[in-house]
Amino acid sequence: MMRAAGIPGDAAYWDNRFNMGDTPWDIGSASPPLTAYIDTLEDKNLSILIPGCGNGYEVAYLLAHGFNRITVIDISPVLTRRLEEQFAVFLHKRLRVITGDFFTLQGRFDLILEQTFFCALDPALRPAYVRKMQELLHPGGRLAGVLFNRDFAAAGPPFGGSIETYSQLFAPFFRIIKLEPCYNSVKPRAGTECFFELTVDR
Repeated sequence: MMRAAGIPGDAAYWDNRFNMGDTPWDIGSASPPLTAYIDTLEDKNLSILIPGCGNGYEVAYLLAHGFNRITVIDISPVLTRRLEEQFAVFLHKRLRVITGDFFTLQGRFDLILEQTFFCALDPALRPAYVRKMQELLHPGGRLAGVLFNRDFAAAGPPFGGSIETYSQLFAPFFRIIKLEPCYNSVKPRAGTECFFELTVDR
């Protein structure tokens, strides 16, 4: 498969990758560890953000399960247009779709769901990711999701990591509720993912 040309932070780069189907992290459905977590949430009015929302599988799951205040952001206009078309009936009602750079996003949320956004970022941006996530959460808000618990031989994205490095990255800014290997990954990823849940106590 050909690699998309361009710089991984550019909208055109991600437009090209999705147009070419060059998305090896995409499992074609909502991630089981994340849907299991969503199933534990009782408050359907939580303000929820999904950054780097990609093909929006988790968006579909949230909408199908009655959540009412969902915001998604992606730098790729190709993806956000697709989501606006796919979820047109919910747009500006239960769903807000933003085309733009996550690092310039303003607002506060009760919950941020992480699924394949972190692994798409250059590892040099990880400290900025952590600080921005803290900034975007209400006091008591939570950041939860799935991370790769492995390294990749090929140049990313995706980029991997380990539970140990993630703990060192997040601990100065969040209280770690959970950071552990996934027990319910899809079969091709068994043993290579971890689930995390963090909170801001300020």
